[in-house]
Amino acid sequence: MQTMADIGRAARRRAEIRMRPRRTQAAPVLTLLWGGALAVLGLWWYNTGLITATSGWIIGAGRITGLLAGYATAVVVLLMARVPILERRIGSDRVARWHAMAGRYAICLMVAHTLLIVWGYARQSGTDLVGQFLTVVQDFPDMVEALIGTVLLVVIGLVSANAARRKLRYEVWYYLHLLTYAAVFLAFWHQLSTGAEFAALPAAKTAWYALYGGVTALIVWYRFITPVRLNLRHRLRVEATIEEAPGVTSVIMSGRRLEALDAEAGQFFRWRFLAPKLRWTSNPYSLSATPRGDRLRITVKAAGDHSAALVALRPGTRVWAEGPYGAMTAARRQRGRGNKVLLIAGGAGITPMRALFETIPAAPGGLTLLYRARAAEDLVLWEELQVIAERRQARLFSAVNEPDGTRPQITAEGLARVMPDIDKHDVYLCGPPGLAGEFQALLRKAGVPARRIHHESFEL
Repeated sequence: MQTMADIGRAARRRAEIRMRPRRTQAAPVLTLLWGGALAVLGLWWYNTGLITATSGWIIGAGRITGLLAGYATAVVVLLMARVPILERRIGSDRVARWHAMAGRYAICLMVAHTLLIVWGYARQSGTDLVGQFLTVVQDFPDMVEALIGTVLLVVIGLVSANAARRKLRYEVWYYLHLLTYAAVFLAFWHQLSTGAEFAALPAAKTAWYALYGGVTALIVWYRFITPVRLNLRHRLRVEATIEEAPGVTSVIMSGRRLEALDAEAGQFFRWRFLAPKLRWTSNPYSLSATPRGDRLRITVKAAGDHSAALVALRPGTRVWAEGPYGAMTAARRQRGRGNKVLLIAGGAGITPMRALFETIPAAPGGLTLLYRARAAEDLVLWEELQVIAERRQARLFSAVNEPDGTRPQITAEGLARVMPDIDKHDVYLCGPPGLAGEFQALLRKAGVPARRIHHESFEL
């Protein structure tokens, strides 16, 4: 029988094998995306002759914004596809932020495109704006569908804004968001039937089909086929639930050939539990223990209806999982300047940190975990952390508020006193946005290079 120490040693050996100089691939991907936008502008430039009239300039601006809106929409959908190379190399939180930003660009460009085209044609023909708008919708091919698709995308954008999203149940927001696929399909066809660039250049039309076809293939493969294959193969079920503290539950799941998932400490899955009140919602929760060949564990604090209901899960409940996702793994380590690691966790951020604390390779005495919590009773999994610290000769610190709520003073100087060579540490940081921002500033002040600070947000 494998002991906990055996599992930890085996996981560390796997992590050492996986470790390689692998930085996040944000810059190349961003370069590629912005390069595509420049190519779209080049397409307009190539197909546009001399413009003299004011109406021609307005229509030209409408064509530019329309082409860029079409391209941005494809990028928005691509960033929804959960492509592993993006999710694991860049990080799900950053990809989610890119998706939100691209969505804002796409909606603004769509609105600008509509207004400019109608205004330009109205000025050119000498008609009023409302009459010209009705003419465009009624007489131009595929415009009724395009209007419906545009309205849907604007509505989805509005409900995805932070102020609106906070007032919606997650399930409502999630299923409204899925209408993006229908909206994009409806809006796609008018680009080819009315776009002057595509009518004049068959190669451009072929490239546009390839862009949207490729994105569609990624969505179908990674959002539908891959999860079905994963769950048919591994057949995850709830094995047990453990109440770690008031309002905090660990869910242990078993399945077949789980080593083939290739999950790493620091990663998460999106979990759907096929039980009443839970089957219609899929939420992201990090692994809170070393992934094993026959067992996975998550630890969740009750923060809503879904997380609060996990404590009532019965053994044998089927689990639908998607993943693993996340880039905050041992492979993010920088090489060549020591072999020391500092883990900083706050709140629910302890779950991936606990798994990394057990497995991430580090020099003897070179592994430290700092756990920030409001009170001692909020130090979830503390006993497990103590056992790991003793076994790995690691240092374990907690920082909790005083009984009157006073926050402990953590300074850059204090961190440097505890770890004089803190600039040689790789720092993994996970917790609420406020804590993450605070510690990032402290670490930079203490001399830790930005490239050695690895952060993943829970605000997806």
